[in-house]
Amino acid sequence: MTATTKTTGTGTATRHLYLVRHGEALPDESGLSEKGRRQAELVGRRLAGVPLSVVHHGPLARAEQTARVIGEHLEGAVVRADEVAGDYVPYFPGREELPADCADHLLDFLSQSTAEDRQHGPGLAQRALERFTGPVAGGEERHELVVTHNFLIGWLVRDALDAPAWRWLGLNHGNAALTVIRYAPGRPSSVVMFNDMSHLRHL
Repeated sequence: MTATTKTTGTGTATRHLYLVRHGEALPDESGLSEKGRRQAELVGRRLAGVPLSVVHHGPLARAEQTARVIGEHLEGAVVRADEVAGDYVPYFPGREELPADCADHLLDFLSQSTAEDRQHGPGLAQRALERFTGPVAGGEERHELVVTHNFLIGWLVRDALDAPAWRWLGLNHGNAALTVIRYAPGRPSSVVMFNDMSHLRHL
């Protein structure tokens, strides 16, 4: 799936971060639809054999159910909930940060956010960067999966590309699509794959 980078000694090693948006949800978002469960099954089959050590998932049912279906295909991977893998708005830009031709549209979209989003989202987003990005300590490379939502995937991809903070907006991710980011010591982060849906083509 990704190139292998070996690091020896007690320094840092490569992190391979796999990002999957939850499968299709029921209309009331109380869990996965039948199609969503099938999507999760196909993601699990695709990732079977990847040496994933952990599957982080957001607390909402659609993310948890997706993670558990995927986890059935991953030998030895721990599946665990993590609030920083949840569904939240990661960053609220000011008008002056946005391109003039789309500022009104983007600010109108963000105006639908709640006061709770504005209070908690940016802090969770910073914790997600601390938790999921960069090389890992020690001499063993790590493969880990985050089953999450569209906004967080856009935020992490934006960070990997050193794009402006507002640019998580417009990075849209399909249900059960796969993104892979590699963080190798001494190298810039690399988006190996973005929004790949090839495993879903037979749905």
